[in-house]
Amino acid sequence: MSHAYLSIEQVDKSFRRGGATTEVLRKVSLEVDKGEYISIIGHSGCGKSTLLNIVAGLTDATSGAVLLDGKLVDQPGPDRAVVFQNHSLLPWLTVYENVQLAVNKVFGKTKSAGERHDWTMRNLELVQMQHALDKRPAEISGGMKQRVGIARALAMEPKVLLLDEPFGALDALTRAHLQDQVMQIHAELGNTVLMITHDVDEAVLLSDRIVMMTNGPAARIGEICEVPLPRPRQRIALVADPTYLECRSTVLRFLYERHRLVAAA
Repeated sequence: MSHAYLSIEQVDKSFRRGGATTEVLRKVSLEVDKGEYISIIGHSGCGKSTLLNIVAGLTDATSGAVLLDGKLVDQPGPDRAVVFQNHSLLPWLTVYENVQLAVNKVFGKTKSAGERHDWTMRNLELVQMQHALDKRPAEISGGMKQRVGIARALAMEPKVLLLDEPFGALDALTRAHLQDQVMQIHAELGNTVLMITHDVDEAVLLSDRIVMMTNGPAARIGEICEVPLPRPRQRIALVADPTYLECRSTVLRFLYERHRLVAAA
């Protein structure tokens, strides 16, 4: 029996359509410690989002299991909060109301109205969005929407924060600011994070380990790159850091070689 905080154990996933079966994931196993920041990277179609959805309880594995804090994951739950590339905010609610909705759902029976208000504000402050409480999603920028989505997820006090390319739709400068903010939040809260990304520099900057997936179909974990960079991390200082460059090179080499094998097939 695994003693890891989050344990993905021999997960297979196949989809059937008509008479055809497509094998997306094959024998994926990963152990994540409490407080670890893990990035999953790989080419499009390698099953990254499918794996995240299995951990979220949004998709059932064909075989294998996911355990979180010793309990089997078999349905969605507030102990696993997901932030998608699309912020998924409710457009008719204000910034405050979008976050409060999650707080009321999770803590409606355990916190008073005043405590729920304070907790909503605390999480908006974490992402520096307390100034926009009364604005609706249409009135704020894409980066601000993602910040609210992150605040809503954090407000649920999840055991694992699941990020599905949360910065993918943002411009480079906004993306950098949000990456820095996520690093600060991780340092302050010590939360456990599983993030999907296509961005090698983002993965090295944020992660303790980078999980590299082989190309689909039947994708599996090809390699895992440890990122032994001390925290807190400063992106400017890392540009010439030998460890940063070595990790970046390791991931790029893996992705390039896998891509070349597909191109030659």
